[in-house]
Amino acid sequence: MKLVQFGAGNIGRSFIGQVFSGAGWEVVFIDVDERLVSLLNEKAFYTVAIKQEGRDDELRKVGPVRAVSGRNAAAVVSELASADLAAASVGKNALPGILPLIAGGLRERRKRFTAAGGVLPLDIIIAENAREAPELFRTVLSRELGSGYPLDALVGIVGTSIGKMVPLMRSEDLASDPLLLFAEKYETLIVDRRGFRGPVPAGIEALCPVEPIEAYVDRKLFIHNLGHAAAAYLGYRALSRTGAVRDAAIPQVLSLPGIEAAVREAMNESAAALLQEYPGVFSRGDLAAYIEDLLSRFKNTALGDTVHRVGRDLRRKLSRDDRLAGAMLLCAKYRLPFNTIAEVYRAALVFTAPGGDGALFPPDVRFREEYGLDGALTDEALSAILVEVSGLSREAAADFLPPSP
Repeated sequence: MKLVQFGAGNIGRSFIGQVFSGAGWEVVFIDVDERLVSLLNEKAFYTVAIKQEGRDDELRKVGPVRAVSGRNAAAVVSELASADLAAASVGKNALPGILPLIAGGLRERRKRFTAAGGVLPLDIIIAENAREAPELFRTVLSRELGSGYPLDALVGIVGTSIGKMVPLMRSEDLASDPLLLFAEKYETLIVDRRGFRGPVPAGIEALCPVEPIEAYVDRKLFIHNLGHAAAAYLGYRALSRTGAVRDAAIPQVLSLPGIEAAVREAMNESAAALLQEYPGVFSRGDLAAYIEDLLSRFKNTALGDTVHRVGRDLRRKLSRDDRLAGAMLLCAKYRLPFNTIAEVYRAALVFTAPGGDGALFPPDVRFREEYGLDGALTDEALSAILVEVSGLSREAAADFLPPSP
């Protein structure tokens, strides 16, 4: 059985590739990083170091694997035409670039199977942390393939909820092995049961088919991602009052007075709204256990996850459908309080955690310059961000998140 995995980055290798290779599948990575492709083909294996609190690293050798350059369209199309399953984890901004290649592979696949007298659907696991990714796949593939292609019959668009945490790798970590990855032990790959057109792959212990997938995607976004962001923004704001700290870690800020309690409260505010949005899917006890498990995972010092990595990319994380504005809007829909989430939103606007090189994430520098956030947060700046980034009307913005007293 062959999996074609678009994206040989953190999630592609530490999670999807590891899961399927460990189950005996042939794994073929597609990536535009020519050096990475060359190394994967040269070594045929890579190592994932599982980071656990108070334990030595568990080193997992993943392979044999191989890789194909995403710039070699003919080779990508050929691999996809003969695949048993495909997956994508390239990041939201790179998705439009791979969809024409996928469409080409689907056309070639249909030709081959039609010539052989049969039809075989291809399921594509969309391992992206973006709520809109499955619909983007469907829309673009439909346009690329045309009305004569039976998309719904031949292509399974399988949404996911990706919960695995993978920190950024430092140059010193990669000096001896440029293919090394650090990751937590979390091994559950939640997939949309209804998305498959072929059978759900058997023998994959990590695979967890659920329905409706939307509930699990929103649970990940509005509890996991929101809680992680809350730790970064509230924790760094508290820490920065004593002076900016480079490489501040998530476990470090969670140990500050009041921060863990505030993070838990923000997650609980969102959980209350999720119970209303998806009655019968989750129980209050389910979500309480999920929150406590996440807080324990966030405090994993062995993972070395930094406030910079978790909090960076403010424009995306403050957008209407993302973890903060999205959670507040969901609470507002059911007239539930979201005071703590609102405070996290405000803290995001003073977030200036530097990376290991002492610099801010470049898009965040531009974001802060655009809205004049290098001084005190003004009512005008807050209103502009609520409208232009978080997608509220000007009338709603004034009442939705008034400035802190």
